[in-house]
Amino acid sequence: MPRVAVIGGGIAGLSAADRIRRARPDVEVVLLEGAEQVGGKLRRAQVAGAWVDVGAEAMLARRPEGVRAATEAGLAGELISPLTTSALLRSRGANHALPARTLIGVPSDLAAVRASGVLSDAALARIEAEPGGGPYPPVTEDVSVGELVGRRFGDEVVDRLVDPLLGGVYAGHARALSLQAAMPGLASRLAGGGSLLEAAAAAVGTQAPGPVFASVTGGLARLAERLADGDFQVRTSTPVRELRRTATGFELALGSVPGRQQLAADAVVVAVPAGKAAVLLRGLAPVAAAELGSIETASLVIVTLAFTGLAPDALPPGSGILVPAVEGLAVKAMTFSSQKWPGVGSGSGVESGVTLLRASLGRAGEPEALQRDDAELVAVVRRELAAVTGLVAEPVDSHVQRWGGGLPQYAVGHPLRVALIRADVARIPGLAVCGASYDGVGIPACIGSAHKAADRVLAGLRPSGQ
Repeated sequence: MPRVAVIGGGIAGLSAADRIRRARPDVEVVLLEGAEQVGGKLRRAQVAGAWVDVGAEAMLARRPEGVRAATEAGLAGELISPLTTSALLRSRGANHALPARTLIGVPSDLAAVRASGVLSDAALARIEAEPGGGPYPPVTEDVSVGELVGRRFGDEVVDRLVDPLLGGVYAGHARALSLQAAMPGLASRLAGGGSLLEAAAAAVGTQAPGPVFASVTGGLARLAERLADGDFQVRTSTPVRELRRTATGFELALGSVPGRQQLAADAVVVAVPAGKAAVLLRGLAPVAAAELGSIETASLVIVTLAFTGLAPDALPPGSGILVPAVEGLAVKAMTFSSQKWPGVGSGSGVESGVTLLRASLGRAGEPEALQRDDAELVAVVRRELAAVTGLVAEPVDSHVQRWGGGLPQYAVGHPLRVALIRADVARIPGLAVCGASYDGVGIPACIGSAHKAADRVLAGLRPSGQ
């Protein structure tokens, strides 16, 4: 029986293992995870008796891979959409309605941005004048999102609109993130030249109707838990120390040095973060390893607080608040979980009338968030929560989740880097890579990446019995 080893038990590794077993039930699939549990950034915990996500809490519903994976895992009847899509944006010490119809913060509708009150008259005037300020040459070389937007609309738009929205996805900075990697649709439209405002409007106009985001009752982490129950072997607390090519396939060195074990496999899917993948591939694909080792990451912290006895209007209406870095706060986003998702804070074992919210701290190049202890992090969130919303109540429970190196940063030139990685890996039959380091950090993107990797190794597997 052919054997495939999948290294890494995050959503990408789990999805690759699931795809291989569904396509080839005659193949033995062994998933190897160094941590004590699988799921990667999909993780949940109980806070005041309620299950809440302490990693990723939503997935794009307009991209099909995530919803399809949940459906195939038997969770179709438990998919949920946000109760509200309205959110707030902090600007100059006040809360404003998040402008409608932006493309991850890039304005596409001047009237909507003006109505929000986020930008100054000077910034609005510059956006209005942009379509007539050309001709604009084709944008054919990669550039940072912040550089392009700043050149067309000015720094205020970057700092107060693009950075908080794009940074919310990548925990990075708009002036460092690749346009081609982070916003490929917009980059494609601008490759022909023309107005940024008009290109963003065209991109927004082609978006499919319906809910933008989806989750699962009881936490999005249940998707990972359900995938882990699939018909393949899962070995946790089993780090892979070395990956070697043999005459018939691959040999993996597992576990700590004193207790090291060997595992032979016909094919391997490497589904771990870039830094770990670089270590595993340096003897097999040195070009890929060097490029992977150059991908920087951002660390972040999710602090979840639970309150009881709050008045219905204790928090502002909507799903939460985004906080630009220029506001000078540690928190970059606050999600009012009980107002955003149906059923959050209800159910057996939950304290009566619990209200749950979560705050995200940490941006690329700012490791300070992880250096604080849990009590200090909770205190920071409470202090800034009071400043931004006026809520000063004492939480009845809290949870702090650190994600060291949790999000890869797509620097300018990232698509070329990914192409070099894949070309080097493609030289080695039976080897594939996948995960958030390549084509997108969202759940559907990771699943799509995993399916491509699975299909690659499946195409080279020998029939069972040979």
